Amino acid sequence: MTRRRAMASCASPLCGITISAAHNSTTQHGAGRSPPRHQDQTGSQPDMQTQTPTTQAPLSCRPVERAVCELRRGGGIVIPGGEAHTVLALAAETMTPSRLTDLASRAGAPPSLAITGRRAAVLNLVPSPDRAVLVSPKGGGRPLAADLVLDLANPLSGAHGASLADDMKAYRVARVDNHSVEVAAIRLVKIARLLPAAVVASVAEEGLDWARRHDLVAVEADDVFRYDTATAHSLHRVSDAEVPLVEAAASRVYAFRPADGGLEHLAVVIGAPDPAKPVLSRLHSACFTGDLLGSLRCDCGDQLRGAIAEIAEQGSGVLLYLAQEGRGIGLVNKLRAYTLQDSGFDTLEANEQLGYEADERVYLPATHILRDLGFNRIRLMTNNPGKVAQLTACGVDVVERVDHAFPSNQHNEHYLRTKAARSGHLL
Repeated sequence: MTRRRAMASCASPLCGITISAAHNSTTQHGAGRSPPRHQDQTGSQPDMQTQTPTTQAPLSCRPVERAVCELRRGGGIVIPGGEAHTVLALAAETMTPSRLTDLASRAGAPPSLAITGRRAAVLNLVPSPDRAVLVSPKGGGRPLAADLVLDLANPLSGAHGASLADDMKAYRVARVDNHSVEVAAIRLVKIARLLPAAVVASVAEEGLDWARRHDLVAVEADDVFRYDTATAHSLHRVSDAEVPLVEAAASRVYAFRPADGGLEHLAVVIGAPDPAKPVLSRLHSACFTGDLLGSLRCDCGDQLRGAIAEIAEQGSGVLLYLAQEGRGIGLVNKLRAYTLQDSGFDTLEANEQLGYEADERVYLPATHILRDLGFNRIRLMTNNPGKVAQLTACGVDVVERVDHAFPSNQHNEHYLRTKAARSGHLL
C-alpha cells in the first residue's frame, strides 16, 4: 500500500483530530498540467485516482453515508454506542404520527427527542447551549407527539411561547453526554443537512444483531464522530480539466471526492503558481443563491468573481470552492434561515434558531486539497480572522491576510454589519 509523506499536527476543533500534512513540493506547475504527485517511500508515483488512503476512512464513511440516505427518506437507523446502549433513530424533520408509532413499536420503548444545546437554549429549555438535550415523557405521562416533535425541532412551525411551555410540562428535559448515541443521532441529521433534531428510542438488545434482524441500517456512534476527519483524509482527486474563465482564461479546475462518494470540493488553479512561494489563495464556501443566481442578500457572488479577477490580475493563485453551503447547514436550511431573518433575526441568530451553530464549516478538507496541489504557504484572501486561525491550526502557513471586501447594497447591509460586529470580520 502506498503511503503519503509525513504530515504536521493539527488540533483545531473545526479541523477534527490530529492530521498528517504532506510536505510542500517545489516543482512548479501551471494551468495546463497537473501538479506533481507525491512519491511514496519506494520512489514510485501513486495514482491519485486509485490510491487507497492510509486511514480507515472508507470503512467508517460508508455506514455513515448509508445512514444519512436512510434518514433523508424518513427511514429509521440503528446507532450502537458504548456500554451496550443502542437507539433506533429517525430525523425529526420527517416525523409523522405513523412513523412515531412504528418507532415506538419496533424499539419497544417510548421515543424521546434529541435536540442541540443551541436549539434548547433558544427555546429556553436550558440556560446555556453547551450540551445537547433529550426531551422525554415523564413517568406515566403522555407519549411524545409528532406535532410537538415538529414544534420543538422547527422554528418555522408556528408554535410559540405559552402554548409550547404548557406542552412541555408533561416532559422531562435532560442534558446528555457530548459523545452519546443521542448526540451521534443529531450529528447524522446535520450531515444529512436536515433540521438538527432526532427522535430516538432505546433498544434493549445488542445493536448490530438487532439491526440485522429488522433489516435496518446500523452505524457505530464512533464512526459518526470521526466522519468529518475521515472524509477529509479520504479526499482524492478524481478529475481535472482546463476551464477558461471570463476573468481568468488560464484556469484549470480540479475535483476532489471523499471515499463515501459525497459532495465534491473543487480547486480552481489560475496561471502557474509557484509552490516555493506563498500562493495567493481564496477559500470560498458554495453559495447557490449568491454565486449562481446573483442574490443581493449576501456578498458571496461578489467575493467569488472578485477573487478570480484579483488572482488573474496578480498572475497566479488558487481558489477552493468548498461544498459547505450556508456556512455548513445546506441550501434548504439556508432558505429557512432567510425566512427567519425576514422576521427579525440576524444571519447568525437565524442559524441558532434552527439549532445550528452560527458557523458549522470545517476547514480540514481545504488543508488536504492545498497540500495535494503542493501549496503549504499561502496569502489568504479573506476578511475573516477566524479562517486564518483555523487554517493555521491545521498546519497551513498563512503568511499574509489579503483584504477582500466589496460595496454593500440595501439588501445585504445588515448582513455585513452583523458579520463585522458579531463575527469580527474586517470589512
